[in-house]
Amino acid sequence: MDDDAIRGLVKSLSRPHSSGGQVIERAAILAAGSDYISIMGWITDHAGVPDDVLASKPRRGLHGARLHDGAGTSERTPLRYVVPAAAFA
Repeated sequence: MDDDAIRGLVKSLSRPHSSGGQVIERAAILAAGSDYISIMGWITDHAGVPDDVLASKPRRGLHGARLHDGAGTSERTPLRYVVPAAAFA
């Protein structure tokens, strides 16, 4: 895929983010059936970063701290990525 085609696809699959850029779900990229590797390369080449909003929420409840302290867990694949607005200009 060429740069303009990827830009258009990412723009159509993303939604506004509070940072002023766009946020795109990893699942949307996979569901589009396009070249996942090329799209992820484009996102990182244009200063896109993983959005870890959900990972930073504190765990609550009686056993929340003990069960979700991060011990023994491996690095998770990000669920969404934030792309700055400048990437679409």
